[in-house]
Amino acid sequence: MIYALDAAGFEAKGFSDGASFWEAFRQECPELVLLDIMLPGEDGICILKRLRSEGDQVPVIMTTAKGTEYDKVIGLDLGADDYLAKPFGMMEMVSRVRAVLRRISPVPQNEVLLYSGIRMDTSQHMVTVDGAQVELTFKEYELLRKFMENRGRVFTRDQLLTSVWGDSYTGETRTVDVHIGTLRTKLGRCGGCIETVRGVGYRLGAVK
Repeated sequence: MIYALDAAGFEAKGFSDGASFWEAFRQECPELVLLDIMLPGEDGICILKRLRSEGDQVPVIMTTAKGTEYDKVIGLDLGADDYLAKPFGMMEMVSRVRAVLRRISPVPQNEVLLYSGIRMDTSQHMVTVDGAQVELTFKEYELLRKFMENRGRVFTRDQLLTSVWGDSYTGETRTVDVHIGTLRTKLGRCGGCIETVRGVGYRLGAVK
């Protein structure tokens, strides 16, 4: 599952139990959680209850080997956004993830954003540079989208962390620098349009 999600352009991490999940969750709030009901210790239903009781609205897709209607209804009633019964195909899983993320995203005013040789189709979640498709991770895509929707505006690292990683993210601001670096590399000749503003942050400027 992790390999399939990474190959589809997402950043995925896997955890074998609730304890390791919560430890990682406190470090970085994910865009979406794939949650198995059958887990050792704190099971998936308990984790989902805890997420919703604490007011966290991160989208959740439940996965389980159980195919009964009861398990599906319980998960959805507790606030799950979708449900996958094992066995399921990896392409179906990726499709469900994209569908849930599209549902929770605000409707874009413009489906296509253009800047120099960069073309971003927000309805297809696709980026091309000079006509060639560029595979971006979810965070790289959201960073680029933030810049393209706010051309010329300077964003601090903290502002980018809050916007892309979420208010609950407690990691280092260095994370932004690393993602900006990989984004520039993937954009090729257009990578120079993401300018560093010393002592402040980053902005979308002229292609160098």
